Amino acid sequence: MTQPVSLSGRPLTPPPGVPAEERLIARFHPHARHLFWSALVLIAVAGATGYFTGNLPAPVAGWAKDWMLWAAAGAVVLLLVLVPFFVWLSRRVSITTRRVIVRDGIGSRNSTEMSHARGYTITVRRGALQRLVGAGTILLSNGVDAPLRLRDVPNVALVQETLADQVEVGQILAHRDAQAASFGA
Repeated sequence: MTQPVSLSGRPLTPPPGVPAEERLIARFHPHARHLFWSALVLIAVAGATGYFTGNLPAPVAGWAKDWMLWAAAGAVVLLLVLVPFFVWLSRRVSITTRRVIVRDGIGSRNSTEMSHARGYTITVRRGALQRLVGAGTILLSNGVDAPLRLRDVPNVALVQETLADQVEVGQILAHRDAQAASFGA
């Protein structure tokens, strides 16, 4: 019996007893809907700054200069646009053929992992707004470790299906390897 191969010529599953190579399946950030208000603030600040530069009202123009307007606009953009963007960018989920990895943090990094081979239950929760944009929160629980919460996962149905497939493949490979070891001993 020949082993099935992928389009690249690599075998789809490793031979029994050989550990599978870890490959990246998906990497994503939380849904970008959280950046909606930041985008609106950026548009409003750009419009207001463009309009009021060199055109400040008479009572304000006496003591305020254009550089003050630009400094205030820069501070608003920094606090209400750039900080939320970098917080969003610092949260990342990676799904590999062996595990789920959640990393977050700007200054210090926090990393949490859950192995597919141990198996886990997948619970999906979706609020009204999340259903509208196709997002959801996935809770992974293996009954031993603390549950792993993936918040605001974009395209949640596809991610849930991928996770379920990876758990199944991981358990099939672990069972096959256990049987090969018992017959080989």
